[in-house]
Amino acid sequence: MDAEWQKTFRERMRRFEARPPAHPGDVAVSIKVRVASGCFHREHSPRAYELIDSQLVKLSPDSELAFEEHESGPELLVYLAVATAGITLAKSVIDLITAIIKARADGVKKGDKPAEPLELIVRRVDKGHVFREEIVLRIGHNEPADAKVIEKQLDKALRKLGKKDDADEGSGKKRNRK
Repeated sequence: MDAEWQKTFRERMRRFEARPPAHPGDVAVSIKVRVASGCFHREHSPRAYELIDSQLVKLSPDSELAFEEHESGPELLVYLAVATAGITLAKSVIDLITAIIKARADGVKKGDKPAEPLELIVRRVDKGHVFREEIVLRIGHNEPADAKVIEKQLDKALRKLGKKDDADEGSGKKRNRK
């Protein structure tokens, strides 16, 4: 992974983390919806962004997420609730991710370009300042965007990121786990 990009990502996460989480111990993560090849932004996907914008205005002004637009696709910066039962992502975030994926598919049907598959990715910087990334799923514009499947795959990836962080806790270094 490009060192300059990672620096930019760390700075973006630091700015987001300057906003206090709702609960102490919540963890900041990035959830990226990225096109596999080409662009997924307003200029090339105007129909999709009309639908995305209609979802964004429905969010509470007190929403604990930031929406970032990038040439490769939208990114949500969110806080995860960390509790003894595990890591949980707000239903509104899962609904927004599902809406973004559906908006992309609808936009392609109405003429948006390109039509390459989307990748859903979770990223974070752990306690040791190490960049972590997990590809959650890859979905084509003709495949259904099922909120339950998306939630399950996100949960799995977030737990995996959490386990990596647990392994690194206290040392600041990545340990091999067998």
